[in-house]
Amino acid sequence: MREQSDPERCYTLLARDSVAQVARHIDLTGKIVVDIGGGSGHFTEEFRRRGAQSYLFEPELRELSARGPVIEDAVLADGYLLPLADGAADVCFSSNVLEHVSDPRTFISEMTRVTRPGGLIYLSFTNWLSPWGGHETAPWHYLGADRARELYTRRTGREAKHTLGENLFPVHIGPILRYVRSRDDVQIATARSRYWPFLASAITRVPGLREIATWNLLLILRRSP
Repeated sequence: MREQSDPERCYTLLARDSVAQVARHIDLTGKIVVDIGGGSGHFTEEFRRRGAQSYLFEPELRELSARGPVIEDAVLADGYLLPLADGAADVCFSSNVLEHVSDPRTFISEMTRVTRPGGLIYLSFTNWLSPWGGHETAPWHYLGADRARELYTRRTGREAKHTLGENLFPVHIGPILRYVRSRDDVQIATARSRYWPFLASAITRVPGLREIATWNLLLILRRSP
């Protein structure tokens, strides 16, 4: 809820929690981690603090420099076409980026390509039908994206950061799970609600309900040999 008013605290806490989730599946010491769409580098810095060699790939210069000087070893690059060799990363990480790309399948394919066999892919996203699906305009997005933007402007006196169809897209859990399961080059290690403290995996198994109740889907995939 404080992402816009206190982004530093929000993303610092989120980075600690997210990297801890990855660390449950792999020893990060010395591992090469690719952080795709990581903004100004909170996740990259936390991976480095945990002993990984982490590199940030962010497509928007404004996001890269949001905190001032750009962090070391950051690259201005599009997640659809990463300047990396096949299998270059031990961990390919993406937090809350998938809902901001128009072609999620290509994005997932590129994450898979740059991950070594046996490596991990961390992918989380806020699905459109969740209470937070409209991001800063939520929960009014249930009334329609245009209406939600109007209400946001009226309440705050400024334009919303996200516009549906431009930098925010309606991604849904069911189609993403079916797509991932159809691939023969990844296996699902975890499919759960990212923030729920209980029944986190169970809720994602219920079609329909999961689109609302999951809030944010976390997928941890292991790259097949």
